[in-house]
Amino acid sequence: MRRRDLLALGVAALVARSLTLQPAVAQSKYPDRPIRLVIPFPPGGGYDAVGRPWAEKMKSVLGTVVVENQGGGGSSLGAAAVARARPDGYTILLGGSSTHITEAILKSRPLYDPLKDLEPISNVVVSAFALAVHPAVPAHTLREFIDYAKANPGKLSYGHAGVGSLNHLTGELFKSLAGTPELVHVPYRGSGPATADTISGQVAMVTPAVTGPLLEFNRTGKLRILAVTSPTRLIAAPDIPTAVEAGLPGMISQQLIGLFAPSGTPKEIIEQIAQVTRTATAEAAYRQMLIESGFEPDVDSTPEKFRRVIEEDIARWSPLVKAIGLKLD
Repeated sequence: MRRRDLLALGVAALVARSLTLQPAVAQSKYPDRPIRLVIPFPPGGGYDAVGRPWAEKMKSVLGTVVVENQGGGGSSLGAAAVARARPDGYTILLGGSSTHITEAILKSRPLYDPLKDLEPISNVVVSAFALAVHPAVPAHTLREFIDYAKANPGKLSYGHAGVGSLNHLTGELFKSLAGTPELVHVPYRGSGPATADTISGQVAMVTPAVTGPLLEFNRTGKLRILAVTSPTRLIAAPDIPTAVEAGLPGMISQQLIGLFAPSGTPKEIIEQIAQVTRTATAEAAYRQMLIESGFEPDVDSTPEKFRRVIEEDIARWSPLVKAIGLKLD
């Protein structure tokens, strides 16, 4: 073979190798700028209590994570913004049960398809809800509150994070099981504002996700948590009964809170974020912090597992939504 032919083959081989390596080189640079974490609720609720510590924890492995609260639409507006974002790993959503149930079963014209437009990355925690009342409400147990509500039909209200949110569905499940259909629901743009109005006495009850600050409100008497909606008592608050223990069989409501990316985000980036999240939740100090905040850390979530449990969650809530005839449009 002539020398120039050998040179041509050599050049061709180098070009081919260069083209093969380019994606790997590009991927190895991720992330090379700040990541935006969208929390689809206003500050102060359960999503904030998960998202902000996660963002802080990721600084050492992913660099700067900028938290952006985009409330509205019971979580729909923030989730839709992420679904429409460029799928490059630099815009991710802290979503879960609320963001997916709302669009999947409550709307005839959803802003996005939760199972097609958002790619599951990793679940971070499982969160229960609280049935909490203003201290002036003359009820120290869930049964006493039910009796009080029945004795005052139409006079009591409860606040929640937004129409169609899981906080709202939790309240409606409570009304159905307790036989208190005239308990009026008052929607807010997040659990933070709803909780604040309950503390000030504007509404009698609130159904927020259990968080460290909420448990502190209970300890200091600013709110009275009558029960939590988890299957078993919380490690962080073993003195608070579950709703089932308090006399409401079937009153179990939990939400998944985890990470999603726009559909089309490279699988390598999805797995990278999932892996560092699993590593973080495996650390004892970080896991204990989540537990003390009222959450159950999910230490072995994967994109595939997360998708499966989200689908199961949607199927579980569909009968209640149909029974109460709830539609958002």
